[in-house]
Amino acid sequence: MSPRKAPTDTTAPVVGIPPQARTAPRVSGAVWVALAIVYVLWGSTYLGIRIVVESMPPFLSAGARFIVAGLLLTALVAWRQGLVALRVTRRQLASAATVGLLLLVGGNGLVVLAETSVPSGLAALLVAAVPMWVVLLRAGSGDRPPLWTFAGVLLGLAGLVVLTVPGLSGEVKLAGVLTVIAGTVLWSLGSFASSKIPMPANPFATSAYEMLAGGLGCLVPALVRGEHHGFDMAEISTRSWIALAYLIVFGSLVAFTAYAWLLHTAPLSLVSTYAYVNPVVAVVLGALILNERLTWPITLGGAIVVAGVCVIVSTERRD
Repeated sequence: MSPRKAPTDTTAPVVGIPPQARTAPRVSGAVWVALAIVYVLWGSTYLGIRIVVESMPPFLSAGARFIVAGLLLTALVAWRQGLVALRVTRRQLASAATVGLLLLVGGNGLVVLAETSVPSGLAALLVAAVPMWVVLLRAGSGDRPPLWTFAGVLLGLAGLVVLTVPGLSGEVKLAGVLTVIAGTVLWSLGSFASSKIPMPANPFATSAYEMLAGGLGCLVPALVRGEHHGFDMAEISTRSWIALAYLIVFGSLVAFTAYAWLLHTAPLSLVSTYAYVNPVVAVVLGALILNERLTWPITLGGAIVVAGVCVIVSTERRD
């Protein structure tokens, strides 16, 4: 779960696509294929994370994922576009590193930690709140989103209240639910900051630097938590290794490439629909593969959050 957004882009999780590249969008068969890739692959990452942390420490696994993915993407950019595509100023590199730490250590890292005790479907529904926090950050910075956007935020926040019921009732650990919510706030802060600070122009180079910074950053809380003590790679299950490889290749590389291409090619109103499709995919996969229970708070709260995000996206994307 990175291209630069215009200040009004409240849903994109990655940074580096200039606004002028988004003009004259064209919907084609390739667009629908790429959109399906983003829907399914990003929606399935929550399932992959849940399987990884069955036998891998959370921050160590996240660090390994993003370091490997960042190195692979760096090599891919150098091969396809030349080393010139990787050239950035110190200020741009610092900005990309800052955003990477917020997105991948604070955002994704906390979600990975939470999924040691929170079902993948519930985590995905909580993460769907990201556009709401971005709207509030925009409002706090002096921007004035439409009233309907605030209505969507209020609706989504009501859904979050319902989604915390499993934690309050003891069905899942409340600390895990709150950890996911904290992660969404930090992810939103990183997304918002990426539109305010100087980022590299190349979206793929930007993502590579973010992944490397985020991956290395994940090692710090891993060491603080002592995840390396008593860690034995021989105890990692085969399914966890497969899930980690899936997250690296399909979650971090294939899906990102499809998403970055969509930002250049397709209408933003269409691309932004991933924000409320991914959680649905995650819930379905969690129920089918991991037999995660669809309790009434998860079903009702998830529906309310998705409805709120739908209102935000549809309002913000009216051209």
